[in-house]
Amino acid sequence: MKDNRKAGKCLETILKHSLLLIYALIIIVPLSLVFFATFKNTAQLYSNPVGLPQQWNLSNYIQLFTSQNMFVYFKNSIIVTFTSVFFILLLGSMISYAIIRLPKVIGNLLLGFVTLGMMIPVQVNMIPTYLLLSRLKMLNTHLGLILVTIATLLPICVFILTGFMKTLPRGLIEAAMIDGASHWKIYSKIVIPLSLPSLAAAAIFCFVITWNDLLYPMLFLKTGSLRTLPVALLQFQGEYLTNYPLIFSGVVVASLPMIIIYVFLQRYFVEGMTAGSIKG
Repeated sequence: MKDNRKAGKCLETILKHSLLLIYALIIIVPLSLVFFATFKNTAQLYSNPVGLPQQWNLSNYIQLFTSQNMFVYFKNSIIVTFTSVFFILLLGSMISYAIIRLPKVIGNLLLGFVTLGMMIPVQVNMIPTYLLLSRLKMLNTHLGLILVTIATLLPICVFILTGFMKTLPRGLIEAAMIDGASHWKIYSKIVIPLSLPSLAAAAIFCFVITWNDLLYPMLFLKTGSLRTLPVALLQFQGEYLTNYPLIFSGVVVASLPMIIIYVFLQRYFVEGMTAGSIKG
């Protein structure tokens, strides 16, 4: 029996590792092909799309920053993304704290009302949002794009943070209130420090969505100097010929901030995604 159990566990381990290996290959192989393509020209890419570059040169990256306004597009994406994520986290954490402090029935109703925004596809709101920004004179401005992004992602942030804050020890909050601490002090000195893993998870989630967003910037920003990176990459696509190595180079460059942020916040991201289920 013991030998059978050991053989079963060994087979299960091999199966799990095999599935993980297959999944890793599915992710790594396309990314590797894109990365290697950045060192090729268009002719080399079409003649040998899956092979290594004949010559490793940085001409595509050099062209990306010399012939295009990549620094401007980078600045625009940084302004829109970091400003949006900051206010999403600020407002989302405040709303989540208010929900957990309200009576349970009222808090659940408020949470349900806020998260209704997650059920409405963004495409449905394109025309009303465009008309609203037009009347407010915010079309073709970063401020209009930031406000729309905040309104779109705020329900997701509230949903993530509320689920985590409900697991915080209520005795700690009640003890602080007995000691005379105000709601603001409890929120800033107790709730926020304890919620850092969940905040990091929500920040990465919102950052990736905002940084990669193509629909809203393409819809609301018309001036070339206001474009964000995803919209700027579209200009490399011509009517009859597309410079794929240059597009792939732009994709690699645009992905670097997300990779760097995830590397620094991955520990908090994992903790934030699992803490609620572990404590619950």
